[in-house]
Amino acid sequence: MAKNKFVTYAKESFDELMHKVSWPTWSELQGSAIVVSVASLIIAIVVFAMDEVFRNVLIQFYKLF
Repeated sequence: MAKNKFVTYAKESFDELMHKVSWPTWSELQGSAIVVSVASLIIAIVVFAMDEVFRNVLIQFYKLF
């Protein structure tokens, strides 16, 4: 009985993926990849800048003692 449910589930999932899902075009994928890459780069730069600022603040703080 469980095997029959699994087979039904697999067939319905395949049918949905092939006939009901709208897949992006190649140009849409490229555009999304560029957006994600640029956003990731910006976030990495911001995190790096914050890390450097906090590092310098802590260095100056520890020099007081």
